[in-house]
Amino acid sequence: MASSLIEKIKVLRERTGAGMMDCKAALLANNEDIEASIDWLREKGIAKVAKKSTRIAAEGLTSVKAEGDKAVILEVNSETDFVANSPAFKELVNNVADEVLAGKSKEDLAPLFTEATIKIGEKLDYRRSEVFTKTASQNFGAYIHMGGKISVLVLLEGGSEELAKGLAMHIAANNPLYISEKDIPADAIEAEKRVQTEAAKNDEKLAGKPEAALAKIIEGKVNKHFAESVLLKQEYLLDPKPISQVLTENKATVVKFVRYQVGEGIEKKVENFAEEVAAQMK
Repeated sequence: MASSLIEKIKVLRERTGAGMMDCKAALLANNEDIEASIDWLREKGIAKVAKKSTRIAAEGLTSVKAEGDKAVILEVNSETDFVANSPAFKELVNNVADEVLAGKSKEDLAPLFTEATIKIGEKLDYRRSEVFTKTASQNFGAYIHMGGKISVLVLLEGGSEELAKGLAMHIAANNPLYISEKDIPADAIEAEKRVQTEAAKNDEKLAGKPEAALAKIIEGKVNKHFAESVLLKQEYLLDPKPISQVLTENKATVVKFVRYQVGEGIEKKVENFAEEVAAQMK
């Protein structure tokens, strides 16, 4: 977790794309709370994309493996991209997938990582995984992009394996956060309403708008914000139709999906960043 103001400026800069001094101002105005500072920057129109709240930082690979009625999606990290692309590391990822499918825990895999660390010569980390189990009427959809930089696992009720895989490809490319609108947490909707309300106050084009009209504009902006993150509202990558329509036509329902991207949410050390910040904060 970021602790000093300099570290928090770095995190905020990476998450919003805002300038260094704007990040400093946002943090000072919000008691150094990063999430509140993101909203503050968006309200001021300085940072416009809260959806991109993380950036790729750590190296490693994600992967998906299915065996019978079980499938696993996982991420294993390394210190360098060079190691991530090595045969030894790829073998480790494959072995981890086999062990997780066999029911082994993270603790059970500790000796495997100790051995691999000695062999490869870098710190390695089994970061996360999730196992899906399907019934006879369900299908797995798996897709691995860019050799493991992004992996997706989909569980589909009905439909076909082909459709499930197509949806996995779509999710890899479009990165939805929710299956449907009902999956959006109420607190997330309220938070976005607050952001859009404050943003409207700072928008000269909306000055003088009647209260009822302004409320509709804000509601529209909130709906648009979340529509881009809802799978069923997105246009299918492989067919110019809404995904909700594609699913209906194929008598299918998305039960759940998981999308892993290497290093998302992990801070990566930047050489001389503190010196760069210190120079600009004088």
